[in-house]
Amino acid sequence: MKSSAIFPRGSTVLLVILLSTICLVTEAQQCRPSGRIRGRQPPPGQCNQENDSDCCVEGKMYLTYRCSPPLSRHTKAYLTLNSFEAGGDGGGPSECDNKYHNDSNRVVALSTGWYNNGGRCHNHIRINGNGRSVVAMVVDECDSMEGCDVDHDYQPPCPNNIVDASKAVWEALGVPRGQWGGLDITWSDA
Repeated sequence: MKSSAIFPRGSTVLLVILLSTICLVTEAQQCRPSGRIRGRQPPPGQCNQENDSDCCVEGKMYLTYRCSPPLSRHTKAYLTLNSFEAGGDGGGPSECDNKYHNDSNRVVALSTGWYNNGGRCHNHIRINGNGRSVVAMVVDECDSMEGCDVDHDYQPPCPNNIVDASKAVWEALGVPRGQWGGLDITWSDA
């Protein structure tokens, strides 16, 4: 059977164009790695492992991301634990205001793509997890492009789907202390 019997003349070309467009749009919505950085061994005492933070491993290659997964009303993410206080595992002061924040405040850092060059600074997001919902303020970037240096406390770059939260967020979600550190969540702008 000839293709013209299935599709009217000229519609085959239109169908190919339509399918190509769908594939390009789908590919554009995915967030792929942007590059890699090589891990450097931190000098003794330079990587704060509070909250079970990882330290870079000499020679290990770490993926970097400029983007994060597409936003929706219920964007899937992974909640991690971070200290935003001076001397905490978050490293330096927060990117949004160059200040430290008390861990009793509901504050978060977002992966680079979601942080949006500071476009979400001091905005609130709604986090859903553990059967509860909480609102927190964005104060920092969980850098998905850089890491393994003094500015990032010799920690690897963040994955592209992280909401890094203070202890107050974990408490508000009702997660038992022994289980803090990693939780599948959804989030949206509040």
